[in-house]
Amino acid sequence: MPTDDSSPFSVAALVFAKAPEPGAVKTRLAPLLGDGGAAVLAARLARRTIGVVTKASFASTTLCCAPDETHAFFALCERQFAATLVGQGDGDLGARMHRAFVRALTRHDAAVLVGTDIPAMDPSDLDAAGAALRAGADAVLGPASDGGYWLIGLRRPDVSVFEGIEWSAPSVLAATRERMTRLGWRVAEVPTRADVDRPEDVARLAADGATAALVSDLLAAASRSRTSNGRGSP
Repeated sequence: MPTDDSSPFSVAALVFAKAPEPGAVKTRLAPLLGDGGAAVLAARLARRTIGVVTKASFASTTLCCAPDETHAFFALCERQFAATLVGQGDGDLGARMHRAFVRALTRHDAAVLVGTDIPAMDPSDLDAAGAALRAGADAVLGPASDGGYWLIGLRRPDVSVFEGIEWSAPSVLAATRERMTRLGWRVAEVPTRADVDRPEDVARLAADGATAALVSDLLAAASRSRTSNGRGSP
């Protein structure tokens, strides 16, 4: 959104989240935590993320919901964090992210998009992304340790940044950097962070005093369940 010189530079926050339904989220963690435990962790991570985002210096916070914004969990987040709810819509992840940026950039000068599984993210990371965009960067990326990115910020949408990306591959970040280079964009980066997708990621959370509360009871419950099932087996 173009602004005149007297208007403050406006940066919106976009949070991509899935409804925490058992069997539909964090499925790679189900063997460790069970379907229910994995869904509880997904909900905790989402609420933690939204809380961090609302502490950063954004003009607005929009929760982009999948499969849509009608799930009770999203209504809870709307009330707790005063976030705006919108559905992600159809298409692959790239199409949905592009759509979210197009919508946000009709009302703001820039937007920063994050997912909900980066528990080490803090407001200073987000403020650094916003500052880079205010300072003239066309885009900002937050590399993820698995080869993707946990944050992307844009001043203007370009579908080529998102089309034809293999989103599950470890080449996502490299492919995105290459496309931005071809566009001639100035790209800033914020610190690399680790996401939570695999059992070893849960172990990392449990070992860190800052994040242990996210998973300690879930691990204990899963352990009790396995022990109980083992005693009941022939």
